[in-house]
Amino acid sequence: MPRLPLIGVTACTRQIGSHPFHIAGDKYLRAVAEGAGGLPLIVPALGELIDREALLERLDGLLCTGSPSNVEPHYYQGAASAPGTPHDPARDSTTLPLIRAAVAAGVPLLGICRGFQEMNVAFGGSLHQKVHEAGPYADHRELEDEALEIQYGPRHALHVQPGGLLDGLGLPRRIEVNSLHGQGIERLAPGLRTEGLAQDGLIEAFSVEGAKSFALGVQWHPEWQFHTNPCSRALFQAFGDACRRRAERR
Repeated sequence: MPRLPLIGVTACTRQIGSHPFHIAGDKYLRAVAEGAGGLPLIVPALGELIDREALLERLDGLLCTGSPSNVEPHYYQGAASAPGTPHDPARDSTTLPLIRAAVAAGVPLLGICRGFQEMNVAFGGSLHQKVHEAGPYADHRELEDEALEIQYGPRHALHVQPGGLLDGLGLPRRIEVNSLHGQGIERLAPGLRTEGLAQDGLIEAFSVEGAKSFALGVQWHPEWQFHTNPCSRALFQAFGDACRRRAERR
């Protein structure tokens, strides 16, 4: 039987008690295992201690997850964050160069929420640190006192742009997505193609033009109960198919 594709899942750092840990959310690991049909491998946020070339030689795909933390704004020449903004510099120093290296190596890549924002920053784009204070945009943050089922429930329409990767998956031109983010795309990086727009015009999906394989970022959370949503299932199936093709070639 063909082997399962090995899919890296980026980790965050977290202090638990007296010790630092590298962690990845259960929902992302299950979406890789069940939705993409891959074998998830947590990639620790060790920065330069990781040999990126050696890692990518072994991986058949890479998933960059969401996180409570935000990319440090100095990476996109942004103003200093508001006091109390959560950051994860170890993750930034790991994922930003890893994203560029993965696309260059033809490793299939899917970025979700923070991972979507990381992809934009990695290729030279910038972020709104507070979307709800940035001109015409709606408040895309979740209500923290609501149950998870409500937080991750459909919040707004996403308009799939014609002729792109998402359109090629057979998704409807208008889909409903959840919304749990305070930051968002300000300037789209060169070489990224808009794939989906929120109803207020905010870019919420893009692909990497000219990529050798699947390379997509989405601002929403398709991993949440993905098996109940046809669009989420199609997205993870397409990502998994790209990972399987890489595994077969190798």
